[in-house]
Amino acid sequence: MSIDNLKQSLPEYAKDQKLNLGSLTRSTELTEQQLWGTFLSTAAATGNDVVFSEIAEEAKEHLSEVAFDAALGAATVMAMNNVAYRARHFLGDDYTQVKMGLRMNIINKSGVDKVDFELWSLAVSTVNGCENCVNAHDNTVRGEGLTKEQVWESVKIAAVITAVAQALQIEAAR
Repeated sequence: MSIDNLKQSLPEYAKDQKLNLGSLTRSTELTEQQLWGTFLSTAAATGNDVVFSEIAEEAKEHLSEVAFDAALGAATVMAMNNVAYRARHFLGDDYTQVKMGLRMNIINKSGVDKVDFELWSLAVSTVNGCENCVNAHDNTVRGEGLTKEQVWESVKIAAVITAVAQALQIEAAR
């Protein structure tokens, strides 16, 4: 299993991440699609080839092809949106009414339940550090009925996947 490969690849100083990976893959807060879509989309967001390939291999066992592609779509559209929305925020009030002017049709036509795509978008936005997008997606998923515990579970996955990518990057550079 690919999560096992990641756990075995982690150095001793990242033992907490080994344990976190194990417990998060057994989460009961999220549906299987929400869980594995969050793992996949955040792995893509880290930009770490090893983390992405290992998680993608295992995610294929848990996600339909449509859900797999939608999770990757969340990672890519949020990469764009997180940069644009952060910049608009940095630039200040003069830019709040400026039309974004970027295509993001996948948000409404992902092929999966809106709440799942929005949850993955929230997790990716967490990795990418976009406060505005995290808040917007949180409002959407909470409005669609997800609990704060479910939202937090996706944030925990984003945090751990980022930490795993960091540890592997450190080891590759050593």
